[in-house]
Amino acid sequence: MSLPQPDHGVLRKAQRGDERAFSIIVRAYQIPVYNYVLRMVGDRTLAEDLTQEVFLRVFQGLPRFSLRSKFTTWLFQVTKNRVLDELRATERRPRAVVDLDDIPPLEVVDAPFERLEAIDAVWRAVERLSVDLKMALLLRDVVGLSYSEIADSLEVTLSTVKWRIW
Repeated sequence: MSLPQPDHGVLRKAQRGDERAFSIIVRAYQIPVYNYVLRMVGDRTLAEDLTQEVFLRVFQGLPRFSLRSKFTTWLFQVTKNRVLDELRATERRPRAVVDLDDIPPLEVVDAPFERLEAIDAVWRAVERLSVDLKMALLLRDVVGLSYSEIADSLEVTLSTVKWRIW
């Protein structure tokens, strides 16, 4: 299931600097962007900051955005680039221990203990993946993008996306 595209009228208004229209866009995509960033960086505070920076960059770049393109593809290109910038900067800084318990599960609905353990094991495995593999997987399973949208967002071929996810 793909993320819905914003209404073109709202998008055009946001491109002209209409803050109310832009706030509609932020409300529609803030949670998927945050969840993706959180799973990439593993820190809630940093994920909140990066999500805010992503939407600032989106607001600044909207006047140049072509309405012929898919907004969600462009949004996650911006998100990917900001996350990669942060990960590169983090590599140059001394490492802090990431507490995986700080990362919330995607669903906590009275699940039996075994199921919670299994979910936790999956997220620990995802955490150990390379950045390229993790990005593709999270865009599919956390954000809900299609393979072709993932390919466009990551600026790779469709076969590369299929390989990274499979």
